[in-house]
Amino acid sequence: MSLLLTWLVNALALLIITYLVPSIHIRSFGTALIIALVLGLINTFIRPVLVLLTLPVTIVTLGLFILVVNALCFWLCASLLKGFEVSGFWAAFIGSILYSIVSWLLSALIFGNRSFG
Repeated sequence: MSLLLTWLVNALALLIITYLVPSIHIRSFGTALIIALVLGLINTFIRPVLVLLTLPVTIVTLGLFILVVNALCFWLCASLLKGFEVSGFWAAFIGSILYSIVSWLLSALIFGNRSFG
């Protein structure tokens, strides 16, 4: 049940960032559910490989390059799915940061002090 609720929270966070970043568009809530699922799969399987490959750059930038990796994963998801449009790298960069923040805030509100994830 917790996994399903987390999935819904992430889809809602995606819809919220479309209002915060005008260059990100999502067709519907159903599309947001699919995006949340695909983004979760990308973050599970592809992101760790990217983090490992870019480890020297990440160390030199004191971890800030992870934000670029997150933006690239966000942008990759947009390029794979119809109904999810991100107009460029900087929109993906800002969108990925806001997605993390909004998702964290919504999870904190819904789950409270419980461990969520």
